[in-house]
Amino acid sequence: MEVKQVKLVYFSPTGTTQRVLEGIAKGIAVQDVKQINLTLPEGMQQAIPPFSDELVIIGAPVYGGRLPIDAIKRLKNLNAYNTLAVLVVVYGNREFEDALLELKNLSIELGFYPVAGAAFIGEHSFATEAVPIANGRPDSQDVQRAMDFGAKIKNKIAVLNSPDVQTDLEIPGSYPYEAGGARPMAVAPVTMEDTCTVCGTCASVCPTGAVSVNGSVATEIELCIRCCACIKNCPEGARVMEDSKWKNIATWLNENCSIRKEPQLFGVKV
Repeated sequence: MEVKQVKLVYFSPTGTTQRVLEGIAKGIAVQDVKQINLTLPEGMQQAIPPFSDELVIIGAPVYGGRLPIDAIKRLKNLNAYNTLAVLVVVYGNREFEDALLELKNLSIELGFYPVAGAAFIGEHSFATEAVPIANGRPDSQDVQRAMDFGAKIKNKIAVLNSPDVQTDLEIPGSYPYEAGGARPMAVAPVTMEDTCTVCGTCASVCPTGAVSVNGSVATEIELCIRCCACIKNCPEGARVMEDSKWKNIATWLNENCSIRKEPQLFGVKV
């Protein structure tokens, strides 16, 4: 089989998953690459035509060892026939646990044939300059690994006669899945009003519509998934985490998950 078109489908609040997928696509080296960004609320309303024949790379971050609830909801709008898929999760240097297996099972439900999978590392949502957790990742080494992974995927597909001859992709994880996926912890970033210029950036990057701006910034805590896109994108540094439990988790991750982990690849020769 020849890969003629690649579609990147992703939920990527802070951009790390998107960068990994773009690296993989660069390694596959085809001219026709399209992106379907499911990150923002309008991702739920997108009319996405069924996939057929093209190679689809599906990516999402890992929240508490699982796929984000909102990512699952948006991915469930996809429909595929006779389509190979590459599955990618990006985690913050702790563990990816059941997330990649969950993505594999979901992709099969949607009609895809998983041909390869990977778990890459991205800067943790809770990371700051003061409390680093995989800061700056994916870095240049990760992007190179993503490109190499893409080249291996292309070579693997080249010897297939059709998508349905693809053998079962072995992915680590357990089912039933462990609890995770964010939302239960009822906390959210707060706005430092003396610094905030009410520019609206925080609202524009929020994947759930939890942040609104109308003269001042308001946050619906029950909608917050703690992706920290608002914190990382605020040009004034006015969005911060103040909750003590949240800070304690970040400190624990900094102290216990500082040893660099490398991407894990599945379904290709390493």
